[in-house]
Amino acid sequence: MSNYREMSAFELLSFSPPGWGGYLLDGLILSLQIAGLGYFFGLLIGVIGANAKRSGNVILEDFGTLYTTVIRAVPELVLILLVYFALPEFINQILSIWDYGPFEISGFWAGVLVIAIVQGAYATEVIRGAINSVPKGHIEAAYSFGMRPFVVFYRITIPEMLPNAMPGLSNLWLIAMKDTALLAVVGFTELTLAAKQAAGATKSYFLFLIAAGVLYLAMTLISNRVFKYAERYVSKGASHA
Repeated sequence: MSNYREMSAFELLSFSPPGWGGYLLDGLILSLQIAGLGYFFGLLIGVIGANAKRSGNVILEDFGTLYTTVIRAVPELVLILLVYFALPEFINQILSIWDYGPFEISGFWAGVLVIAIVQGAYATEVIRGAINSVPKGHIEAAYSFGMRPFVVFYRITIPEMLPNAMPGLSNLWLIAMKDTALLAVVGFTELTLAAKQAAGATKSYFLFLIAAGVLYLAMTLISNRVFKYAERYVSKGASHA
């Protein structure tokens, strides 16, 4: 303990032992991996959900509404606890009927699943609103040329909806990145828990928690630049449409 107290901030944050910088970096990489996978699958769910809510099919519309309402109402922390603890228990009760081995879910995949489910609910509404902004005449014109629904969606709907969807989708990415911190409650060593463990070992709570905050801020600033570039790219020619 005394050795840590005698070390400077630069030594504590160094990437070589006994510094904890490498440990924080590993936590950051895991956080980005979970956020990235959860965000990707969430977008897929959002596309499906948005089309379901616009399908005109009562069953699909009601299912989409139920999904978005329930998921947006339940806190992410509760969902993480449900997926990490309750879901394996439920699956194991079913598997025990056929004498199959125990099922477990890692903190990594529990995080990916929860973020995907949550992101999917919010992305559904973002994408649905963006699709509704596409002029109906453009869609009808595409169909009049004999385009199939998938081709219309890929060639017409997506390019025209993206400029309106990008601000909302960028916010969802930032939320996904911050939500990974909730995995600390199940003992998964992402950035927040890595910082807490480093702080507990060295008793330098201010240093390591501030370091974690700075890393989150850096990722936010980088993400904002990337999404601004993407928004300008997809908006090319939109004003002339």
